[in-house]
Amino acid sequence: MATARLEGRTSSPASGARRPTHPDRYKWIALSNTTLGILMATVNSSIILIALPDIFRGIGLNPLTPGNSSYLLWMLMGFMVATAVLLVSLGRVGDMFGRVKMYNLGFAVFTLFSLLLSVTWLHGTSAALYLILMRVGQGVGGAFLFANSSAIITDAFPVEQRGLALGVNGVAAIAGSFIGLVLGGVLAPIEWHLVFLVSVPIGLFGTVWAYLKLEEHSIRVPSKIDWWGNLTFAVGLVAVLVGITYGIEPYGGHTMGWTNPKVLAELLGGVALLIVFGVIEARSDHPMLRLSLFKIRAFSAGSVATLLAALGRGGLMFILIIWLQGIWLPLHGYSFAQTPLWAGIYMLPLTVGFLVAGPLSGILSDRFGARPFATGGMVVTALAFGLLEMLPVDFSYVVFALVLLLMGLGMGIFSAPNQAGIMNSLPPDQRGAGAGMVTTFQNSSMVLSIGVFFTLIILGLASGLPQALYGGLVHQGVSPTLAHQVASLPPVGSLFAAFLGYNPMQTLLGPALPHLAHARFLTGRSFFPSLIAKPFQSGLREAFAFALGACLVAAVASWLRGGKYVHGAVTTTSAARAGEAPLDAASAESALVGAGVAESTGD
Repeated sequence: MATARLEGRTSSPASGARRPTHPDRYKWIALSNTTLGILMATVNSSIILIALPDIFRGIGLNPLTPGNSSYLLWMLMGFMVATAVLLVSLGRVGDMFGRVKMYNLGFAVFTLFSLLLSVTWLHGTSAALYLILMRVGQGVGGAFLFANSSAIITDAFPVEQRGLALGVNGVAAIAGSFIGLVLGGVLAPIEWHLVFLVSVPIGLFGTVWAYLKLEEHSIRVPSKIDWWGNLTFAVGLVAVLVGITYGIEPYGGHTMGWTNPKVLAELLGGVALLIVFGVIEARSDHPMLRLSLFKIRAFSAGSVATLLAALGRGGLMFILIIWLQGIWLPLHGYSFAQTPLWAGIYMLPLTVGFLVAGPLSGILSDRFGARPFATGGMVVTALAFGLLEMLPVDFSYVVFALVLLLMGLGMGIFSAPNQAGIMNSLPPDQRGAGAGMVTTFQNSSMVLSIGVFFTLIILGLASGLPQALYGGLVHQGVSPTLAHQVASLPPVGSLFAAFLGYNPMQTLLGPALPHLAHARFLTGRSFFPSLIAKPFQSGLREAFAFALGACLVAAVASWLRGGKYVHGAVTTTSAARAGEAPLDAASAESALVGAGVAESTGD
C-alpha cells in the first residue's frame, strides 16, 4: 500500500538584495515561465513543417530539384539534432552553475536566433544555408530551455504536486507542436518571415520575466566539465543522427542511402564514439552522463519508456502531414495552396486529447504513482496506432478524428506521470543532468523515428509507385519513354512532394507538359494523390505496426518501474521499522537535507 511521503527542498536563492518569493507563490511563477519557454520552443520546432512550401518559394529554391533535398532535410532536422546533442551537457552545466541561470540564457539565445531568422535577406542556396545555421542556433537555445525547465519545476514544487506541474509543462510541449502547425499555416501565406518573427516578442518578454522573477532553488554541485566526454558524445551523436538523415536520400541506383559508404561510416563511426564515451564516463571523476542514475529503477525504467514512446510517435506528425496534405485534402477538393493550413486544423483532435488527459493524469499520479497511468497510456496509444493501421487512405474524417483524439488521450495519460516519476526519483543535486539525459533520449529517438517512418514509407512507395505512375501517365497520353523515365525516379521525391503539399508533375514532366492534351488534369488536385495513395498505404501500415510495437514495449518498460518512488522520502512505515515515532513535516525536511534517505513503497 502506498504511504504518504514528505520531501524536503533546499532553498538557496541566488545572492543579492532581492527578497525570495514565498514558496506557494513562487512555484506558480516558475511553472508559468517554464511553460511559456517550452511552448515557444515547441511551436518553433513544428511551425516550419507547414511553412516550408512558402519558405522555399520565398527564397526562390525548389526543394524537389535533385541536389536540393538535403536543404529540405536539414531545415527539418537541424533544430532537433542540435537540441538532442546538447541536452545532457547543458543539464549537467545547470547542476554546476545554476539551472535558472542556464535557463535564462536559453531564453535569450532562442530569442536572438529567432530575430536573425526573421530578417533573412538572402536567396537561393545561400538563404537555405543561412536558415539552417540559424535553426541550429535556435536549437542551442531550445536545449538550454528543455534541459533545465523540468528541474526548475521539480525544485519549486512539493512532491505531492509535481505530477500536476510537470503535466501542465508537458501539455505545453505537445500543444506547442500542434499550435505551430496551425500558426505556420496562417502566417506563412501572408509573409513567411512571420513564422520566425512571432517568437521574438514572446522571447523578449520571457527573458526579462525569467531574469526578474526566477530564483535559484537548486543545490549546486561543485564539479569540473568533462571535456572528453562532451566531445565524444557530441561528435558520436551528431554522426549517428546525420547518418540517419542522409540514409533516407537516394544513393546511386538505390532507392535510399543506407548502403552509401559515407552513411555507413557515419553510423558505425558514431556508434564507436558513443561506446568510447561510455568508457570515458565510467572512469571519469566528474562524468557528463551520470551512469549511476541508471541504478535507480524508477529512473532507468522511465527513461526506457520515454525512449520507446518517442520512437513510436516521433515520425507520426510527419506521416500525418503527408497523409493529409499530399493525399486526403486534395482528394477532398482542397487546393495545394490551402492544404498546409487545413492539415494543421484537421490534426487538432490529437492536441485536444492531450490537453484533457495531461493535467488530469498528472494530478492522479501524484496520489497513486506513475506506473498505472504511464503504462495504461502506452497501451491506449498502441491501440490508436492499430486503429490508424486499419483505416483506408481515403478515410471518413469523423473516424479519423476520433482515433486522433484517442491517441492524444493515450499520450497525455503517459507523459505527465512518466516525467513526474522520473524527476521524483532523482537526487536533488542531479535533476538537471537527469532531465537532460531523459530529454536527449526522447529527442534522439524522435530523429531515429523519423528515419524509420520515412524508410518504411519509401519502401512501400518503391514497391508500387513506379508501376502506378507509369500506367497512369501512359493512360493520360504521355509517351511510354517519358512515362518510364519519370516512373524510374527515386520515390523519395514523390514523398517530399506529398510532405510539402506539391504536385510534382510539373517538375517531373518538364518541357513536355505544355504539349500534352491532359496537362491541366495531370497538374490538378486528383491525379498525383490518386496515384500515390495505394503505394503510400502499404508503407503506412508498416510504419504504424512499428509504432504499435514500440508503444507496447514502452508499456512493459513502464510497468517494470515498480511502485511509487520518491528519492529521499521518509515514510511513517520506515520510522515504525526503526522503532521511532513518525516524523512530522519539519523534522522530515531536516532529515532529508542531512541524509537524503530513499525508499520505495514497492509494487
